[in-house]
Amino acid sequence: MERYPMISDNSSLVSVIVPIYNAETFLAQCLDSIAEQSYRNLEIICINDGSTDGSLAILQDYASQDDRFVLIDKQNEGYGTGCNLGLDRARGQWVSIIEPDDWIDTSMYKEMLDFASSFSEQIDIVKTPYRNINNWNDPARQKVTNSLLHKRLPTSKKPFTIAEHPVLIEKHPSIWSAIYRKDFLDENGIRFPTYPGAGWADNPFLIETMVCAKAIIFLHKAFYNYRTDLPFSTVGHSTDDAVARPFDRWIDMTRILLERNVTDPRILQSHNFRGFKYIDGAIYDDGWENPTVQQKTCEVLSMMDESLVMSDPKLNKRFKALYYEAQGKPVPEIPMKGRTSYLLSEAVYSLRAFGPLDTLNRLRNLLLPPAERTSREKLEKKAERARRKNAS
Repeated sequence: MERYPMISDNSSLVSVIVPIYNAETFLAQCLDSIAEQSYRNLEIICINDGSTDGSLAILQDYASQDDRFVLIDKQNEGYGTGCNLGLDRARGQWVSIIEPDDWIDTSMYKEMLDFASSFSEQIDIVKTPYRNINNWNDPARQKVTNSLLHKRLPTSKKPFTIAEHPVLIEKHPSIWSAIYRKDFLDENGIRFPTYPGAGWADNPFLIETMVCAKAIIFLHKAFYNYRTDLPFSTVGHSTDDAVARPFDRWIDMTRILLERNVTDPRILQSHNFRGFKYIDGAIYDDGWENPTVQQKTCEVLSMMDESLVMSDPKLNKRFKALYYEAQGKPVPEIPMKGRTSYLLSEAVYSLRAFGPLDTLNRLRNLLLPPAERTSREKLEKKAERARRKNAS
């Protein structure tokens, strides 16, 4: 890797981009967590994407009191368009993207920049784990848990590329638990796709940044607090577009890999694994009988290389059989070489990171088919409704 003189990252301007649409409930908490950072050299670019609630008034108040806030008020065009406007406007050497209903710990930028400055190489991405805020709508049941990046990678001693740790593209995109060198984004022409609404625009951004980066570092410390989807909130989508969205984003990411000439099997298998997880989630949310689920599953699987699918120990026998069945092909003898070793390694990791109870739940989800999980969740959903009714 090309060597550079020591980079003064711990004094760089950081452009913090906050894309906002109807976020008034949690917006003040988010903005306070940014404004109160121990690292002060920030510009905080708030993109109000045509909010119809009180978000604009909150933003105007913050901008009037702190000249680091830059307010851009625009018509509604979607998450990706808003983020791109912020990226084009950004003057910082580093860029951070924060969701308006989340918040960050006070030392986040200071520790990430100090970490980047400890390397002699020019760093493209500083990545960290994050915390999940579960059941955030119910204070009595709210629970904070570590993300699946917790204890997954050690703090870096040297920069790496995504081929060395492709697990970073297997999990939640979590593009907000990272900072990006602005010149790296510009030199590679990396921007967000401009889908309507939120549109899962973070997925293609994740893939493109990770495969283009020549120097990624991982700091094993969580600073970002992410409000997760509420239980059952994704079950039973109301439109075909919503059902198709995860499939379409995976297809878009595949096109990026092709355009960027990515051929490393480790990256492609991790990308395929993400595709199977999207399929699994769609079957869980909307059922295999849904024609859009079937059609899009076939489309996604047809884009995967058969040899990479069959040789991947992360994929269980059900997934490998589905690869053929969904495409109307006869199912051959399914190779499962390395599967037991993979499950053991995941169990050891889970025990180390989350303890025995969570490990049992995670292994159950690895082994239980979506139809059985859906039946179980329907019972839990019924019980949840009864609990809420009794509480009220």
